[in-house]
Amino acid sequence: MSSKLVNKYNVAGPRYTSYPTVPYWDDSTFSLNKWKASLKKSFEESNEKEGISLYIHLPFCESLCTFCGCNKRITKRHEVESPYINAVLKEWRLYCELLGEKPKIKELHLGGGTPTFFSPANLTQLIKGIIEKGSVADDHEFSFEGHPNNTTKEHLQALYDVGFRRVSFGVQDYNLTVQKAIHRVQPFENVKRATEQARDIGYTSVGHDIIFGLPFQTLEHVKHTILKTKELLPDRLAFYSYAHVPWIKGNGQRGFDESDLPSPELKREQYETGKELLAEVGYREIGMDHFALTSDSLYQSMIEGELHRNFMGYTASKTQAMIGLGVSSISDSWYGFAQNVKKIEDYYRLLSEGLLPVYRGHILNKEDLIIRKHILNLMCQFKTSWNNDYLYFEELPQVLQKLQEMEVDGLLKINSNRIAVTTKGYPFVRNICMAFDLLLQRKKPETQLFSMTI
Repeated sequence: MSSKLVNKYNVAGPRYTSYPTVPYWDDSTFSLNKWKASLKKSFEESNEKEGISLYIHLPFCESLCTFCGCNKRITKRHEVESPYINAVLKEWRLYCELLGEKPKIKELHLGGGTPTFFSPANLTQLIKGIIEKGSVADDHEFSFEGHPNNTTKEHLQALYDVGFRRVSFGVQDYNLTVQKAIHRVQPFENVKRATEQARDIGYTSVGHDIIFGLPFQTLEHVKHTILKTKELLPDRLAFYSYAHVPWIKGNGQRGFDESDLPSPELKREQYETGKELLAEVGYREIGMDHFALTSDSLYQSMIEGELHRNFMGYTASKTQAMIGLGVSSISDSWYGFAQNVKKIEDYYRLLSEGLLPVYRGHILNKEDLIIRKHILNLMCQFKTSWNNDYLYFEELPQVLQKLQEMEVDGLLKINSNRIAVTTKGYPFVRNICMAFDLLLQRKKPETQLFSMTI
């Protein structure tokens, strides 16, 4: 990767798990009633055909990982588990009452925080309570994020027994110096144990999350982590850039100095080297920063053109409606977004009043829906087109003009009614999407809102 290109395109930009991106949501035109109407419309259009997705945020962690920008509550008091599960189930009941008929659950993902902070019995109670109010699709995919240090065989078995077949373990890096800097010390033996136990129980997809660009992380550290990963050969990998966003209140990313972070050139070298090592043993690049073996459903969905991206990241199948349960969770009806309150106390209070705990959102207009489709195409397929009136928009000529320099740099090809990202351009897909981001173009942020793209 040319250092000239890295320097040229290394700017702050969104990861595009949505469009519009959260900082550009229009709260002035949003209301809880509008959100409910958009979700009900989406549900009526899609539930019978494809079902819905559920994301459940479990925010508790016993210790703070300083690389993490997620919403979490640090505590060692496990008596917080039951009240939180009861609140999530109450929120789910409110949504089921709104929808009016049993939702067909196609996808369900437990994220955090640390989902395995919760006991196996409490996780079982949670999932059974969710399923009781709906039905489970025949081709469902249930997944959860596991911490290798505290994911027990009992956790894995309990979740397997209620339908889970995919688990993702947060590895980050195997070097002790890096692990200490990010306050996430976990030996390779713990990851190996958890991975092998999951496979022995019958999980069909085991994933690992690996991060490059961490504090004190060298190229040799990344090589070492990838080589250790090859020993376990997880079915899929998230191999992504550390997002340094210390300005987000309370995320803990001030435990080290920015001078401790690798340079943009080194980060790109870490990525390219890691990608080469992964390719040697059969991993294929999926969208942005994801890799999978050809036997994994994520690879199959990419080949079949069904890869989807939402607030849960890349998924192997699409559902039009996604409901987020728990503090800070984001829901997506395709026509609108809604985010829950971030403080647990506010979450409990609103639910006790019989209210959905939503505090902000965005209802998409016609232009938003068109741009969203283009960005989704680019992020999932590395191409998009406008060969019909639905996908054409008034400012498209200006967007293409912005992309001409990227075409000169060999990052994409522009034809009469389509563009295609080149292999050379894959690492810069966020920059390409930014050219389509009309809201970002119209109102450049005065302060940094996003992590760097490279």
